[in-house]
Amino acid sequence: MLASPRTLRQTVPVSSEPPPVRLVIFDFDGTLSDSGHWFLGIVDHLAQRYRFRTVEPAEVERLRGWPTRDVVRHLGIPAWKLPFIARYTRTLFALHTHEVSLFDGVTEMLAALHDAGIRLALVTSNAEINARRILGEENARRFEIWECASSLYGKAPRFRRVLKRAGVAADEAFAIGDETRDIEAARRCGIRCGGVGWGYAHPKALCALEPDHLFDTPGAVARLLTR
Repeated sequence: MLASPRTLRQTVPVSSEPPPVRLVIFDFDGTLSDSGHWFLGIVDHLAQRYRFRTVEPAEVERLRGWPTRDVVRHLGIPAWKLPFIARYTRTLFALHTHEVSLFDGVTEMLAALHDAGIRLALVTSNAEINARRILGEENARRFEIWECASSLYGKAPRFRRVLKRAGVAADEAFAIGDETRDIEAARRCGIRCGGVGWGYAHPKALCALEPDHLFDTPGAVARLLTR
C-alpha cells in the first residue's frame, strides 16, 4: 500500500493520507512494452561487440534477482562503455520495433489514468521515436512529458526535470518501473514509487527496496491511483 507520512507532534490535526497523485512517471521497457525477450536476444551480440561476459540461459533468472549495478558489475562492463552500448542498442532497437508490443492491459491502464485527470510522463533510456512507435498514436498522445535516451543511472535528474516542467511537487508524483534503478531514482527525488511484477527484475528484488506498492497487473495500477 502507499506509504504513510511520518507522525508529527503538532497541536493541529494532520492528515494521515499523502496528497493525491497528480502525475505518474512511467518507465518504458519492461513496464509498458514487453521488450525483455528482444533485449535478451541481443545480449550475446552486445557482449561480443563490447567485450563483456555473455549471459548463459541458466543465469537469467538468477540475475533478475540482483540490483542493476550488480548485474553490470557481474558482466564486467566498465562505466565508460555504458553510453556507447546504450546508443547502439537504441539504434538497433529502432529496426525491430515491429517485433515488440505493449503488455496486455497497458492501453486500458493509460486510458483510465488519463481519463481520471492524472498527467502522464515517460522517462526511459530508450529513444522517443522507438517508444512512440510501440505505444501507437493514441497512447502517445496521453503522455504530456517525454524524457528519453536517459543514461542507465541517470533517471533521477530526469525525474527532477519532469517535476519542474509539470510544476508538480515530488509528493504529488508517482513513479512506476520494472528495475531496481527505477525505485532508487524515485527515492532520491522523494517521489512515491511502485514496481511492476511483470518486467525484468524479480519481484523479490524490487520488494527489497521497499517501494510504496508492487503491482501485479496494469489494471492494479489504474485501480490504486484513480480511486
